[in-house]
Amino acid sequence: MDAVTGLLDGPRARGAFLLRSMLTPPWSMLIRDEAPLTVVAVVHGDAWLVPAEAAATRLGTGDVAIVRGPAPYTVADDPATPPQVVVHPGQRCTTPDGQDLYEMARLGVRTWGNGPDARTVLLTGTYPVRGAVGRRLLDALPALVVVPRASWDSPLVPLLATEIVKDDPGQEAVLDRLLDLLLIAALREWFDRPGAAAPAWYRAYADPVVGRALRMLHHDPARPWTVASLAAGVGISRAALARRFTGLVGEPPMSYLTGWRLALAADLLREPGATVGAVARRVGYGSSFALSAAFKRRYGVSPRQHVDRSA
Repeated sequence: MDAVTGLLDGPRARGAFLLRSMLTPPWSMLIRDEAPLTVVAVVHGDAWLVPAEAAATRLGTGDVAIVRGPAPYTVADDPATPPQVVVHPGQRCTTPDGQDLYEMARLGVRTWGNGPDARTVLLTGTYPVRGAVGRRLLDALPALVVVPRASWDSPLVPLLATEIVKDDPGQEAVLDRLLDLLLIAALREWFDRPGAAAPAWYRAYADPVVGRALRMLHHDPARPWTVASLAAGVGISRAALARRFTGLVGEPPMSYLTGWRLALAADLLREPGATVGAVARRVGYGSSFALSAAFKRRYGVSPRQHVDRSA
Protein backbone atom coordinates (compact mmCIF):
# COMPACT_ATOMS: atom_id res chain seq x y z
CA MET A 1 0.00 0.00 0.00
CA ASP A 2 1.40 3.42 -0.91
CA ALA A 3 0.74 6.64 0.96
CA VAL A 4 -1.92 7.92 -1.46
CA THR A 5 -3.76 4.61 -1.23
CA GLY A 6 -3.38 5.05 2.51
CA LEU A 7 -5.75 8.01 2.32
CA LEU A 8 -8.53 5.65 1.32
CA ASP A 9 -7.48 2.99 3.79
CA GLY A 10 -8.25 5.42 6.59
CA PRO A 11 -11.30 7.50 5.68
CA ARG A 12 -12.40 4.87 3.17
CA ALA A 13 -16.00 5.17 2.06
CA ARG A 14 -18.04 2.70 4.08
CA GLY A 15 -21.66 3.72 3.78
CA ALA A 16 -20.49 7.26 3.00
CA PHE A 17 -23.05 10.02 2.79
CA LEU A 18 -23.85 10.54 -0.89
CA LEU A 19 -26.40 12.99 -2.24
CA ARG A 20 -27.60 14.47 -5.51
CA SER A 21 -28.76 18.06 -5.14
CA MET A 22 -31.10 19.63 -7.72
CA LEU A 23 -31.09 23.39 -7.35
CA THR A 24 -32.60 26.46 -8.97
CA PRO A 25 -31.52 29.99 -7.93
CA PRO A 26 -31.61 31.50 -5.47
CA TRP A 27 -30.10 28.78 -3.30
CA SER A 28 -27.42 28.56 -0.64
CA MET A 29 -26.38 25.80 1.80
CA LEU A 30 -24.17 26.34 4.82
CA ILE A 31 -22.32 23.09 5.54
CA ARG A 32 -21.47 22.60 9.21
CA ASP A 33 -21.27 18.80 9.26
CA GLU A 34 -17.64 18.82 10.50
CA ALA A 35 -16.70 16.07 8.02
CA PRO A 36 -12.92 15.79 7.49
CA LEU A 37 -13.22 15.37 3.73
CA THR A 38 -15.96 16.07 1.18
CA VAL A 39 -16.06 15.68 -2.61
CA VAL A 40 -18.36 17.96 -4.62
CA ALA A 41 -18.87 17.36 -8.35
CA VAL A 42 -20.96 19.48 -10.72
CA VAL A 43 -23.01 17.33 -13.09
CA HIS A 44 -24.36 20.37 -14.90
CA GLY A 45 -24.81 24.05 -14.23
CA ASP A 46 -22.55 25.98 -11.90
CA ALA A 47 -22.06 26.75 -8.23
CA TRP A 48 -19.92 28.83 -5.91
CA LEU A 49 -18.02 27.14 -3.13
CA VAL A 50 -17.03 29.43 -0.27
CA PRO A 51 -14.74 27.84 2.37
CA ALA A 52 -14.21 29.53 5.71
CA GLU A 53 -10.44 29.38 5.12
CA ALA A 54 -10.12 30.21 1.41
CA ALA A 55 -11.43 32.46 -1.33
CA ALA A 56 -14.75 31.78 -3.06
CA THR A 57 -14.38 29.61 -6.16
CA ARG A 58 -16.80 29.13 -9.04
CA LEU A 59 -17.38 25.53 -10.17
CA GLY A 60 -18.64 24.67 -13.65
CA THR A 61 -20.00 21.54 -15.28
CA GLY A 62 -17.63 18.59 -14.74
CA ASP A 63 -15.49 20.33 -12.14
CA VAL A 64 -14.63 18.45 -8.94
CA ALA A 65 -13.86 20.10 -5.60
CA ILE A 66 -12.33 18.49 -2.51
CA VAL A 67 -13.06 20.30 0.74
CA ARG A 68 -10.93 19.63 3.80
CA GLY A 69 -12.86 19.90 7.05
CA PRO A 70 -13.91 20.30 9.69
CA ALA A 71 -14.30 24.06 9.08
CA PRO A 72 -17.69 25.13 7.67
CA TYR A 73 -18.20 26.18 4.07
CA THR A 74 -21.03 27.41 1.86
CA VAL A 75 -22.23 26.14 -1.52
CA ALA A 76 -24.47 28.58 -3.34
CA ASP A 77 -25.63 29.96 -6.67
CA ASP A 78 -23.89 33.21 -5.73
CA PRO A 79 -21.59 34.09 -2.81
CA ALA A 80 -24.01 36.88 -1.86
CA THR A 81 -27.04 34.57 -1.50
CA PRO A 82 -27.81 34.10 2.21
CA PRO A 83 -27.97 30.47 3.42
CA GLN A 84 -31.41 28.85 3.31
CA VAL A 85 -30.26 25.45 4.58
CA VAL A 86 -27.77 24.51 7.30
CA VAL A 87 -26.31 20.98 7.25
CA HIS A 88 -25.26 19.80 10.72
CA PRO A 89 -23.26 16.73 11.88
CA GLY A 90 -25.08 13.54 11.00
CA GLN A 91 -26.42 15.35 7.90
CA ARG A 92 -29.32 16.85 9.83
CA CYS A 93 -30.72 19.77 7.85
CA THR A 94 -32.35 22.86 9.30
CA THR A 95 -33.30 26.38 8.38
CA PRO A 96 -30.86 29.06 9.59
CA ASP A 97 -33.10 29.61 12.62
CA GLY A 98 -32.95 25.91 13.57
CA GLN A 99 -36.19 24.43 12.20
CA ASP A 100 -35.81 20.90 10.81
CA LEU A 101 -36.18 20.53 7.05
CA TYR A 102 -37.88 17.52 5.50
CA GLU A 103 -39.65 18.61 2.33
CA MET A 104 -36.44 19.13 0.33
CA ALA A 105 -35.65 15.42 0.55
CA ARG A 106 -38.53 14.25 -1.64
CA LEU A 107 -37.10 14.34 -5.16
CA GLY A 108 -36.09 10.68 -5.51
CA VAL A 109 -33.45 8.22 -4.39
CA ARG A 110 -30.55 10.06 -2.67
CA THR A 111 -31.88 13.29 -4.20
CA TRP A 112 -33.05 16.54 -2.71
CA GLY A 113 -33.36 20.16 -3.77
CA ASN A 114 -35.74 23.03 -4.28
CA GLY A 115 -37.40 21.71 -7.42
CA PRO A 116 -37.17 18.98 -10.07
CA ASP A 117 -36.41 21.40 -12.94
CA ALA A 118 -32.97 22.25 -11.65
CA ARG A 119 -30.50 24.58 -13.31
CA THR A 120 -27.65 23.06 -11.26
CA VAL A 121 -27.13 19.41 -10.26
CA LEU A 122 -24.44 18.61 -7.70
CA LEU A 123 -23.10 15.33 -6.38
CA THR A 124 -21.76 15.39 -2.82
CA GLY A 125 -19.83 12.58 -1.16
CA THR A 126 -18.81 12.94 2.47
CA TYR A 127 -16.20 10.94 4.40
CA PRO A 128 -17.43 11.20 8.00
CA VAL A 129 -14.38 9.76 9.83
CA ARG A 130 -10.77 10.94 9.79
CA GLY A 131 -8.51 7.89 9.60
CA ALA A 132 -4.97 8.09 10.91
CA VAL A 133 -3.41 6.56 7.80
CA GLY A 134 -4.61 9.53 5.76
CA ARG A 135 -3.34 12.11 8.22
CA ARG A 136 -0.16 12.89 6.27
CA LEU A 137 -2.17 13.56 3.13
CA LEU A 138 -5.11 15.34 4.75
CA ASP A 139 -2.78 17.65 6.62
CA ALA A 140 -1.04 18.47 3.34
CA LEU A 141 -4.23 19.54 1.58
CA PRO A 142 -5.36 23.16 1.42
CA ALA A 143 -8.88 24.04 2.52
CA LEU A 144 -10.12 23.66 -1.05
CA VAL A 145 -8.81 21.71 -4.04
CA VAL A 146 -10.48 22.20 -7.42
CA VAL A 147 -9.86 19.98 -10.43
CA PRO A 148 -11.40 21.63 -13.52
CA ARG A 149 -13.05 19.46 -16.13
CA ALA A 150 -10.73 20.90 -18.78
CA SER A 151 -7.64 19.52 -17.04
CA TRP A 152 -8.58 15.85 -17.02
CA ASP A 153 -10.59 13.34 -19.03
CA SER A 154 -12.51 11.21 -16.52
CA PRO A 155 -15.76 9.26 -16.89
CA LEU A 156 -16.24 9.08 -13.12
CA VAL A 157 -18.54 12.09 -12.60
CA PRO A 158 -21.17 10.99 -15.14
CA LEU A 159 -20.86 7.38 -13.94
CA LEU A 160 -21.44 8.40 -10.32
CA ALA A 161 -24.36 10.58 -11.44
CA THR A 162 -25.94 7.55 -13.10
CA GLU A 163 -25.38 5.20 -10.17
CA ILE A 164 -26.34 7.53 -7.31
CA VAL A 165 -30.05 7.40 -8.16
CA LYS A 166 -30.21 3.60 -8.31
CA ASP A 167 -31.52 1.53 -5.42
CA ASP A 168 -30.34 -1.93 -6.51
CA PRO A 169 -29.01 -4.62 -4.14
CA GLY A 170 -25.45 -3.81 -3.12
CA GLN A 171 -25.75 -0.28 -4.45
CA GLU A 172 -24.21 1.27 -1.35
CA ALA A 173 -20.99 -0.69 -1.90
CA VAL A 174 -20.93 0.35 -5.57
CA LEU A 175 -21.29 4.00 -4.63
CA ASP A 176 -18.61 3.76 -1.94
CA ARG A 177 -16.10 2.42 -4.44
CA LEU A 178 -17.02 4.99 -7.09
CA LEU A 179 -16.57 7.77 -4.55
CA ASP A 180 -13.14 6.37 -3.63
CA LEU A 181 -12.17 6.24 -7.30
CA LEU A 182 -13.30 9.81 -7.91
CA LEU A 183 -11.43 11.10 -4.88
CA ILE A 184 -8.15 9.34 -5.60
CA ALA A 185 -8.25 10.25 -9.31
CA ALA A 186 -8.92 13.91 -8.51
CA LEU A 187 -6.14 14.03 -5.91
CA ARG A 188 -3.62 12.45 -8.26
CA GLU A 189 -4.56 14.90 -11.00
CA TRP A 190 -4.23 17.86 -8.65
CA PHE A 191 -0.93 16.75 -7.11
CA ASP A 192 0.57 16.25 -10.57
CA ARG A 193 -0.32 19.76 -11.72
CA PRO A 194 2.56 22.28 -12.00
CA GLY A 195 2.65 24.47 -8.92
CA ALA A 196 0.52 22.18 -6.75
CA ALA A 197 1.71 22.08 -3.16
CA ALA A 198 2.12 18.31 -3.10
CA PRO A 199 3.70 16.94 0.09
CA ALA A 200 7.37 16.05 -0.07
CA TRP A 201 6.78 12.29 0.25
CA TYR A 202 4.42 12.40 -2.75
CA ARG A 203 6.95 14.21 -4.94
CA ALA A 204 9.62 11.76 -3.76
CA TYR A 205 7.72 8.93 -5.41
CA ALA A 206 9.04 10.16 -8.76
CA ASP A 207 12.65 9.65 -7.66
CA PRO A 208 13.96 6.29 -8.93
CA VAL A 209 15.77 5.53 -5.66
CA VAL A 210 13.67 7.15 -2.92
CA GLY A 211 10.41 6.27 -4.67
CA ARG A 212 11.39 2.61 -4.65
CA ALA A 213 12.39 2.80 -1.00
CA LEU A 214 9.04 4.37 -0.09
CA ARG A 215 7.16 1.62 -1.92
CA MET A 216 9.14 -1.03 -0.06
CA LEU A 217 8.31 0.54 3.31
CA HIS A 218 4.64 1.04 2.46
CA HIS A 219 4.06 -2.41 1.07
CA ASP A 220 5.82 -4.31 3.88
CA PRO A 221 5.82 -2.21 7.07
CA ALA A 222 6.10 -5.28 9.32
CA ARG A 223 9.48 -6.26 7.93
CA PRO A 224 12.39 -5.54 10.35
CA TRP A 225 13.78 -2.79 8.16
CA THR A 226 17.14 -1.11 8.74
CA VAL A 227 18.77 1.58 6.67
CA ALA A 228 21.21 -1.11 5.51
CA SER A 229 18.50 -3.52 4.30
CA LEU A 230 16.58 -0.71 2.65
CA ALA A 231 19.73 0.54 0.92
CA ALA A 232 20.50 -2.98 -0.29
CA GLY A 233 17.00 -3.21 -1.72
CA VAL A 234 17.45 -0.09 -3.82
CA GLY A 235 21.08 -0.76 -4.69
CA ILE A 236 22.95 2.15 -3.11
CA SER A 237 24.99 2.70 0.06
CA ARG A 238 23.42 3.42 3.44
CA ALA A 239 24.90 6.91 3.57
CA ALA A 240 23.73 7.77 0.07
CA LEU A 241 20.21 6.53 0.76
CA ALA A 242 19.97 8.36 4.08
CA ARG A 243 21.07 11.66 2.46
CA ARG A 244 18.82 11.32 -0.56
CA PHE A 245 15.78 10.12 1.40
CA THR A 246 16.07 12.86 4.03
CA GLY A 247 16.62 15.52 1.40
CA LEU A 248 13.53 14.57 -0.60
CA VAL A 249 11.12 13.38 2.10
CA GLY A 250 12.17 15.71 4.87
CA GLU A 251 12.99 13.07 7.48
CA PRO A 252 15.28 10.00 7.72
CA PRO A 253 14.03 6.61 6.48
CA MET A 254 13.54 5.03 9.91
CA SER A 255 11.77 8.10 11.26
CA TYR A 256 9.39 7.99 8.29
CA LEU A 257 8.83 4.27 8.82
CA THR A 258 7.94 4.82 12.47
CA GLY A 259 5.32 7.40 11.53
CA TRP A 260 3.88 5.14 8.85
CA ARG A 261 3.70 2.13 11.19
CA LEU A 262 1.98 4.11 13.94
CA ALA A 263 -0.50 5.63 11.52
CA LEU A 264 -1.34 2.16 10.28
CA ALA A 265 -1.67 0.94 13.86
CA ALA A 266 -4.01 3.80 14.77
CA ASP A 267 -6.30 2.78 11.92
CA LEU A 268 -6.09 -0.98 12.50
CA LEU A 269 -6.94 -0.57 16.18
CA ARG A 270 -10.37 0.72 15.15
CA GLU A 271 -11.26 -2.56 13.46
CA PRO A 272 -13.75 -4.78 15.35
CA GLY A 273 -12.00 -7.34 17.53
CA ALA A 274 -8.55 -5.83 17.06
CA THR A 275 -6.04 -6.38 19.85
CA VAL A 276 -2.90 -4.39 20.54
CA GLY A 277 -0.77 -7.52 20.21
CA ALA A 278 -2.20 -8.50 16.82
CA VAL A 279 -1.86 -4.99 15.48
CA ALA A 280 1.71 -4.77 16.79
CA ARG A 281 2.69 -7.82 14.76
CA ARG A 282 1.02 -6.45 11.61
CA VAL A 283 2.93 -3.18 11.72
CA GLY A 284 6.35 -4.46 12.77
CA TYR A 285 6.46 -4.18 16.55
CA GLY A 286 7.64 -7.17 18.55
CA SER A 287 5.12 -6.87 21.35
CA SER A 288 2.04 -5.00 22.50
CA PHE A 289 4.24 -3.21 25.05
CA ALA A 290 6.60 -1.93 22.36
CA LEU A 291 3.70 -0.66 20.24
CA SER A 292 1.97 0.92 23.24
CA ALA A 293 5.11 2.80 24.25
CA ALA A 294 5.75 4.09 20.74
CA PHE A 295 2.09 4.94 20.23
CA LYS A 296 1.94 7.00 23.42
CA ARG A 297 5.11 8.87 22.51
CA ARG A 298 3.65 9.82 19.13
CA TYR A 299 0.00 10.48 19.98
CA GLY A 300 0.07 11.20 23.71
CA VAL A 301 -2.46 8.46 24.52
CA SER A 302 -2.35 4.68 24.84
CA PRO A 303 -3.78 2.50 22.07
CA ARG A 304 -6.78 1.70 24.28
CA GLN A 305 -7.47 5.37 24.94
CA HIS A 306 -7.21 6.01 21.21
CA VAL A 307 -9.85 3.32 20.53
CA ASP A 308 -12.13 4.68 23.25
CA ARG A 309 -11.92 8.20 21.81
CA SER A 310 -12.74 6.87 18.34
CA ALA A 311 -15.80 4.91 19.47
